[in-house]
Amino acid sequence: MNQEKNKIEKLCINNLRMLAADMVEKARSGHPGMPMGAAAMAFVLWTRFLKHSPANPAWPNRDRFVLSAGHGSSLLYALLHLTGYDLPLEELENFRQRGSRTPGHPEFGHTPGVEVTTGPLGQGIANAVGMAIAERYQASFFNRPLYDIVDHYTYVIAGDGDLMEGVSHEAASLAGHLKLGRLICLYDDNRISIEGSTGMAFTEDRAGRFAAYKWHVQRVDDGNDTESLAAAIRAAQAEKEKPSLILVRTHIGYGSPNKQDTPSAHGEPLGAEEMKLTREALGWPQEPFYVDRQVRDYFSRAVEKGKSLEEKWQNLFNSYAASFPELAGLYRQWMKGQPAAGWDKDIPSFPADEKGMATRAASGTALNAIAAGLPNLIGGSADLAPSTKTIIKGGGDFGPDSYSGRNLRFGVREHGMGSILNGMALAGGLIPYGATFLVFSDYMRPSLRMAAMMGLKVIYVFTHDSIGVGEDGPTHQPIEQLAALRAIPGLTVIRPADANETAEAWRCAIGQVKGPAALILTRQNLPTLDRQKLAPAEGLSRGAYILYETEGRGPDVILLATGSEVHLAMGAANKLQKSGIAARVVSMPSWELFEAQPIEYRNAVLPPHITARVAVEAGITLGWRHYAGERGRIIGIDRFGASAPAGALFKEFGFTVENIVANAMQTLDITPCG
Repeated sequence: MNQEKNKIEKLCINNLRMLAADMVEKARSGHPGMPMGAAAMAFVLWTRFLKHSPANPAWPNRDRFVLSAGHGSSLLYALLHLTGYDLPLEELENFRQRGSRTPGHPEFGHTPGVEVTTGPLGQGIANAVGMAIAERYQASFFNRPLYDIVDHYTYVIAGDGDLMEGVSHEAASLAGHLKLGRLICLYDDNRISIEGSTGMAFTEDRAGRFAAYKWHVQRVDDGNDTESLAAAIRAAQAEKEKPSLILVRTHIGYGSPNKQDTPSAHGEPLGAEEMKLTREALGWPQEPFYVDRQVRDYFSRAVEKGKSLEEKWQNLFNSYAASFPELAGLYRQWMKGQPAAGWDKDIPSFPADEKGMATRAASGTALNAIAAGLPNLIGGSADLAPSTKTIIKGGGDFGPDSYSGRNLRFGVREHGMGSILNGMALAGGLIPYGATFLVFSDYMRPSLRMAAMMGLKVIYVFTHDSIGVGEDGPTHQPIEQLAALRAIPGLTVIRPADANETAEAWRCAIGQVKGPAALILTRQNLPTLDRQKLAPAEGLSRGAYILYETEGRGPDVILLATGSEVHLAMGAANKLQKSGIAARVVSMPSWELFEAQPIEYRNAVLPPHITARVAVEAGITLGWRHYAGERGRIIGIDRFGASAPAGALFKEFGFTVENIVANAMQTLDITPCG
């Protein structure tokens, strides 16, 4: 019996290897080595442990699988095809071709069964930490005695590159602190990178490092020993209070007589002759994309097994719904990505106030008003919650003592925080947010990009948004960050002008924006504009709107501004009016939302025939020419700031009513007096 079992397992593993290698060979592009070396561990995980339903990839209580080493995508596609997902063999044959469902690196939402877009190394393992956090929070919120509605693991296959990248350090450190026992990482320890042996640059004690993170650490010395692999996974499952790392010693390009354990197996096809020799070495038919009948039968058991697991869970859930109908309804709502009815009813409206408040403070008030009716809103900051105003009051801290807490203490780990937030969103059900100073959004750029690429509902709160940071100096004063964020396709950037626009920014980020949104907020107080005399703040939802214009005739000049510069534009409009110049003030908190509006609306706000325009923003001028026009003028800052009180800096760099007036007159060919 054992002999027969070993034979079929070997057959399955070799079929995985050769399908992966065939994909790369036909495409003449890709990474065959990792799939060939890691095939055995993937086989054991997917056939003995992974709880999934190929007929319903979105089953909410499935285990999550993250291929952090995303360059090994051909292995994942082979697994998905063989286990019965909607990924026919023809798609494997079209690997890396335009229009196929088998792109070079796995893409979330593109291929059935792919949980996350991976490729940039380290991101996947950090995403998995977020998924594990989401599982613990939802289990704490929904589960009741005898009803473990949320009950699944998060598995990762990671490689040397994943562990080298700094983001994995940040995420793994936090995972150990949080005691995420349902997170299990299999480390493909093949010791080969693109340049050669990892020994050239990566000689640390990886096991010791993760042990220091408070992970449960095991070794499997032979990556083809299926029983040792299974025993290690069982032991990892049994460890409830520590995430697990299993170091699996593998051989890149396993089975290739001339390329096994060489860098050339990593990122290039084996070549026709080496493919022939590899088939011979593995005892495999020469026919490309061959699937053995016994192999297909063995893997296809996953379909019925998955249906059985899902049916058993559904019966449990039906009983749960009878006992806890409100919780069951909420669970369904979360999983559909729908906010609870009336979630925004308590968003505050702020009275006009010349002294006003910082938009970060208004954001904190709005956040707490929303959180009361939106229990799946959960997040935190990179050790800056008192400054970013992102604490949910009374929400408690998420941690091993209470996984029901809604405040995540990420520590000084922006890079890890961003990737973890993505994992939380990918898990389904949650609306995660994360906060730091705008200047440190640079640390998060890889994860911001991935969130936008995947269209994830993640909210970023970036405060201390300009030279208004003042005495902290140029290291802490964001100059180019707004333009950098706007450059990310699919990321909605919102820089509100006052407290009421800030409240609307939250309403918009949760209720309107489909993907990620970044709220850009001030440290310093801003006047709360008088909405009885000006346009309502709801105009924010359209990206730009006419806040004010001189009565009686069409405008001579348009003043465009965002954030802390809007009230300066208002002051300039009033001064211009006294000089007989009619001005329109356009608050433009979001370029992305504005560009999504019909052309008729955009032309109504910015009539093409009015070419006298002044754009004002305390950041680099890049991009503003599109709105200011060739004749218009732009008041920005194209150099780094300085250490001085905020008021002095705004004056020095021209962010004053007087300078806006002077620039407006110049666009009208009027020489300012004095």
